[in-house]
Amino acid sequence: MAGREEVGGGGGGGGRGGVAILSGEVNSVDSSLTETCLENCELKYPILIFIFFHKAIRLELESLQKSATDMATGQLVDTQALFERYHFVRSIYKHHSYAEDEVIFPALDVRVKNVAQAYSLEHKGESDLFDHILELLNTNNQKDENFTKELASCTGALQTSVSQHLSKEEEQVFPLLIEKFSIEEQASLVWQFFCTIPVNMLAKFLPWLSSSICIDDYQDMQKCLSKVVPNEKLLQQVFFNWIAAGENIKMSGSCNSDTGMQLTTDFSYSSSLYQETDRLDCPCETSKTVKRKYTSPNVDIVDTRELHPIDEIIYWHSAIKRELNDIAEEARRIQLSEDFSDLTIFNERLQFIAEVCIFHSIAEDKIIFPAVDGELSYFQEHAEEESNFYVFRCLIENMQNEGLKSSSAADFYKKLCFHADHIMETIQRHFDKEEMQVLPLARKHFSFEKQRELLYHSLCVMPLKLLERVLPWLVGSLSENDAKTFLRNMHLAAPAPDTALVTLLSGWACKGRHQNPCLSSGAIDCCDFRLVCPCQPVQKSFHEKPVKQNAFADEIVSDRSCIVPGLGVRSNNLGLSTLSKTKSLRSLSFKADAPPINSSLFCWETDTSISDMGHGVHPIDTLFKFHKAIRKDLEYLDVESEKLGDCDESFLRQFTGRFRLLWGLYIAHSNAEDEIVFPALESKEALHNVSHSYTLDHKQEEKLFADISSALTELCHFRDGHEGNLMGNDTLRKYNELVTKLQGLCKSIRVSLDQHIFREELELWPLFGKHFSVKEQDKIIGRIIGTTGAEVLQSMLPWVTSALTNDEVNKVMEIWKQATRNTMFSEWLHEFWKESQTSSQSDILEDKTHKGVDSCKSLDQNEQMFKPGWKDIFRMNQNELETEIRKVYLDPTLDPRRKSYLVQNLLTSRWIAAQQKSIQEMEDGASSIEGIVGQCPSYRVSDKQIFGCNHYKRNCKLVAACCGKLFTCRFCHDEVSDHTMDRKATAEMMCMHCLMIQAVGPSCVTPSCNGFFMAKYYCNICKFFDDERTVYHCPFCNLCRLGKGLGKDFFHCMTCNCCLALKLVDHKCLEKSLETNCPICCEFLFTSSAAVRALPCGHYMHSACFQAYACSNYICPICSKSMGDMAVYFGMLNALLASEELPEEYRGLVQDILCNDCERKGTANFHWLYHKCGFCGSYNTRVIKSERTNSNCPHQGDDDDRQPLIPRTSSDRQTG
Repeated sequence: MAGREEVGGGGGGGGRGGVAILSGEVNSVDSSLTETCLENCELKYPILIFIFFHKAIRLELESLQKSATDMATGQLVDTQALFERYHFVRSIYKHHSYAEDEVIFPALDVRVKNVAQAYSLEHKGESDLFDHILELLNTNNQKDENFTKELASCTGALQTSVSQHLSKEEEQVFPLLIEKFSIEEQASLVWQFFCTIPVNMLAKFLPWLSSSICIDDYQDMQKCLSKVVPNEKLLQQVFFNWIAAGENIKMSGSCNSDTGMQLTTDFSYSSSLYQETDRLDCPCETSKTVKRKYTSPNVDIVDTRELHPIDEIIYWHSAIKRELNDIAEEARRIQLSEDFSDLTIFNERLQFIAEVCIFHSIAEDKIIFPAVDGELSYFQEHAEEESNFYVFRCLIENMQNEGLKSSSAADFYKKLCFHADHIMETIQRHFDKEEMQVLPLARKHFSFEKQRELLYHSLCVMPLKLLERVLPWLVGSLSENDAKTFLRNMHLAAPAPDTALVTLLSGWACKGRHQNPCLSSGAIDCCDFRLVCPCQPVQKSFHEKPVKQNAFADEIVSDRSCIVPGLGVRSNNLGLSTLSKTKSLRSLSFKADAPPINSSLFCWETDTSISDMGHGVHPIDTLFKFHKAIRKDLEYLDVESEKLGDCDESFLRQFTGRFRLLWGLYIAHSNAEDEIVFPALESKEALHNVSHSYTLDHKQEEKLFADISSALTELCHFRDGHEGNLMGNDTLRKYNELVTKLQGLCKSIRVSLDQHIFREELELWPLFGKHFSVKEQDKIIGRIIGTTGAEVLQSMLPWVTSALTNDEVNKVMEIWKQATRNTMFSEWLHEFWKESQTSSQSDILEDKTHKGVDSCKSLDQNEQMFKPGWKDIFRMNQNELETEIRKVYLDPTLDPRRKSYLVQNLLTSRWIAAQQKSIQEMEDGASSIEGIVGQCPSYRVSDKQIFGCNHYKRNCKLVAACCGKLFTCRFCHDEVSDHTMDRKATAEMMCMHCLMIQAVGPSCVTPSCNGFFMAKYYCNICKFFDDERTVYHCPFCNLCRLGKGLGKDFFHCMTCNCCLALKLVDHKCLEKSLETNCPICCEFLFTSSAAVRALPCGHYMHSACFQAYACSNYICPICSKSMGDMAVYFGMLNALLASEELPEEYRGLVQDILCNDCERKGTANFHWLYHKCGFCGSYNTRVIKSERTNSNCPHQGDDDDRQPLIPRTSSDRQTG
């Protein structure tokens, strides 16, 4: 994009300020640059001047936090001074954020996509925090104890939020700016940054910055600034005067530790400006608040013959109306000519006048109206005008982006003229109203000097970038006398330290006069002061009494002639969208009764697709529904932390438990995002770098959680140490300090996570709908669920569902059921809730997940349908049994594995029933004499008296539900029985320490055993005990497996329905691939206790079977693909074939082959054993056809003489 033409002149100057449009290829981010902070980096990069601001704002916020904490703990603090300090920091930080959003971030977005938006959204959240604190300070309940605690916690949250934001910028943004921009481009960006900040804020910002840092940093900042400010003496004098002012304040106020308050008083234009309004002063008279170098005794006489300076507002009104009238005429010309090819220029003119009107409105709201009448306000009119400009510009930009169709041309031209006329009429009414109501009051109550000061301060509300264009535009519309009066009033109103600034502004104004460029000669006749013409060589007398400044600034100022330079900054910086610009500019008008930034007047830049996500059920919605539960618990921590000052032990334990639960589930959620969701986003080329900021958020939030945990532990230890007696003054004060600290941390984590979640939903959520199909989203959710262990799910499900509505729960469970459709998750879910001891959790699942529960119940009922009792089986004839078997085969709800199991049981049911009946009769007869069979301990290591069996180490035996006998494990039962044991049906166990039979559980309930554990690991679903290995229960296999757990060393693949090592994330998926028999030994793999190996083709076999099979084969016995990397072996075959020489009669033969690895057909030279694929180089091929192709072969015989070539497979040769 190119910068637009200057309206009414401007321009020029040299230096390093002229790079406005920074183009370049969009590159990926070098992650190594973000691994270290920039604190130790040499300050040779101009962009690092922002490091000094970060240090200063951190110190200021730390001081505010200390003052707020002191107030909360009962110490005396000046509330009014604190209020002014908050206002000052808010003003400084907001303008800094606005300048970043307008200059730095758009430039970065040109070179590196998807980084800047997250930081702009953070600025919005920090602005809301400032507004909340100021609203709190404006309330009348400042004597309330809760007020001081709320202020302290909100200030702590603000400090945390801003500090996190600054740290992230230093870790991610600054390294990118250093990497992607040259030193000259960085200097240009920083210079544009300064030129975007209003002049009155620069006059506060730079002195505050220089006074807030140490002497070494001050010197480094001067060196940095010398690279940034263009090499023009007047510009450098302006900026270094401001820097030197801050150093002077630091020296004069060194005894005052309250730096923030000092600066607020010294650099506030509004504190003493409007106090004396009834006395007419000579404009050249020495002022108590502003010291002047030049005086004149005859000013009053001259002033009485002139117009009031405040009437210059009419100049602005006339110029604005004239420009708007020209725009309206241009709109009608476009309508008549039906030529919209020059809409770009038209749009740029509209952009310019919109900026002028906005800053003019800000100046009136902040300077003019509060001085004239505190109750006078035209805020609604200003907001309406801004809204009209916004609608007008959106109409033009949409037309530029979409193009003009013949069907819409007439409507567009009609709207164009309507909006132009409407804006003109609205502003005309507004200006007429102001001129009738405001100007008479100002003429009546203000002296000429005060009027000039009001106008000068109103002018300084604009940034230098806009002033360079506005002044020649305004002065160019005035007569020569009016222009001279305008310059004269500006010079008389400017304080002495602003001499260089007002000279610069005068020079820019003179550029608007084409016939008589110098307006300064004779402009002031009443004073000894003769304005130094910025268009002429600087006289030596200008330097006779220089403003006191640092040595560096003195070195710059010399007697060499100084032509007024331009800033070298283009007006339309890097194509910033007008919507963002308008929103940002209005947000800088700190009017107490201003509507919030997210009101209907100022629409926040959001993507409408975020609302569209709710129209249908998307798998990714599950992830963001989790946010609702997080918000609910964050609110609980924030609100309930206020009660910690006066609570009992039970409340503290409940609070701590709720916090621990939230922390654990947050870790699971953030890990899922960092390891699964964010990499999925980054895998899309258009979304590179979009998630890095959120990863940094997770690290900072984890530290906040750790700080809260430490504070809770310290609070609990303090209460335990004093045994609940907190009556002493010192003890109570210390306890209140701990509670205040904890309350502030809870507020901080709530604000931090709230803003993090808000940005994720605003920026990331819509990306899934745009860039990911439903199938891809389903896979992402499956990956997340597959890394979530049973223990986490047991805590997560009731926690999440309690925060959702019934409809939301049903949608979430529908998504989960779809993602886990190939697994045993529904079975696990039903068994878990059935075994749960918490009735409230059972009610939640029964009420809110009725669909999942109903399916589990129907499955259970179907299983019971195909399990007739033994008496029923005895009464069945063969036809009835066959009928039951057919029911099994026809039931669509049963998977093949379950069908096979039920059919086998039915086919052998008569024999099993007979055996069970005889065994039961024998046991019933002997039970009265011997008791239960096996009621004695068994040992894994007899000599060491270690309980267990050959299969497991455990301290209990299980009562088999099928036969009522005691066995150490199911394998021990199956080895001596003619039936298998269903361990999940186990209800009783025997402790091998006391031999007492009791309900199955993790420990013995006999008092003599004193809670003796049956094993280190116990699963209440599988009724499984293990005392020596690391075991976890997979809720998707619904089985216990060896390993540390899901998300630790294994994950569950929802397609394959098996647990795989984390290193196999990118494996080949085959649906339910583990639910089959081993191709070597034919054992069912899903429930096998032996280790299983995954093959590259997606099939599985036992590891032991693989070792034996691979000794003589290298192809999968199921699909014939290679079972590993065969590059070395195939290389050996290449060398072998290269050394072989075929007989002459076979050299002309080729064979058609099919490659088993790449599944492509091709041809290969004849060979009796090996045939190489021409596509992938594999020898794992098979011959499908042979023919003779070389007709010149000397040994070619007749067709009848040729022997048929037997098709063979290259892999038929054994490798061992």
